[in-house]
Amino acid sequence: MGKRFEVKLKENVGGGIIKIVVDTETGVNYLITSGLGLSGMTPLLDKDGKVVID
Repeated sequence: MGKRFEVKLKENVGGGIIKIVVDTETGVNYLITSGLGLSGMTPLLDKDGKVVID
Protein backbone atom coordinates (compact mmCIF):
# COMPACT_ATOMS: atom_id res chain seq x y z
CA MET A 1 0.00 0.00 0.00
CA GLY A 2 1.37 3.41 -0.99
CA LYS A 3 1.21 6.72 0.79
CA ARG A 4 -2.24 8.30 1.15
CA PHE A 5 -0.86 11.85 0.80
CA GLU A 6 1.86 13.02 -1.56
CA VAL A 7 3.56 16.43 -1.67
CA LYS A 8 2.94 18.01 -5.08
CA LEU A 9 4.67 21.35 -4.41
CA LYS A 10 6.69 22.85 -1.54
CA GLU A 11 7.84 26.47 -1.31
CA ASN A 12 9.62 28.46 1.38
CA VAL A 13 7.86 31.79 1.85
CA GLY A 14 8.85 34.47 4.36
CA GLY A 15 10.16 32.11 7.02
CA GLY A 16 7.38 29.58 6.55
CA ILE A 17 6.48 26.72 4.27
CA ILE A 18 3.55 26.35 1.90
CA LYS A 19 2.77 22.90 0.49
CA ILE A 20 0.23 21.52 -1.91
CA VAL A 21 -0.55 17.94 -0.93
CA VAL A 22 -2.69 15.47 -2.90
CA ASP A 23 -4.88 12.79 -1.32
CA THR A 24 -4.05 9.84 -3.59
CA GLU A 25 -7.39 8.13 -2.87
CA THR A 26 -9.68 11.06 -3.70
CA GLY A 27 -7.42 13.26 -5.85
CA VAL A 28 -8.29 16.32 -3.72
CA ASN A 29 -5.52 18.92 -3.45
CA TYR A 30 -4.90 20.61 -0.07
CA LEU A 31 -2.99 23.79 0.77
CA ILE A 32 -0.94 23.44 3.97
CA THR A 33 0.90 26.28 5.69
CA SER A 34 3.32 26.09 8.60
CA GLY A 35 5.83 28.32 10.33
CA LEU A 36 4.08 31.56 9.38
CA GLY A 37 2.73 32.23 12.86
CA LEU A 38 -0.30 30.13 12.01
CA SER A 39 -0.54 26.63 10.63
CA GLY A 40 -3.44 25.27 8.67
CA MET A 41 -4.80 22.95 6.03
CA THR A 42 -7.63 23.68 3.58
CA PRO A 43 -8.80 22.28 0.25
CA LEU A 44 -7.19 24.11 -2.67
CA LEU A 45 -9.74 26.00 -4.77
CA ASP A 46 -9.63 27.00 -8.41
CA LYS A 47 -10.60 30.42 -9.78
CA ASP A 48 -14.31 29.44 -9.73
CA GLY A 49 -14.20 28.35 -6.07
CA LYS A 50 -14.31 24.63 -6.87
CA VAL A 51 -12.03 22.12 -5.16
CA VAL A 52 -8.97 21.19 -7.27
CA ILE A 53 -9.02 17.44 -8.01
CA ASP A 54 -6.30 15.58 -9.94
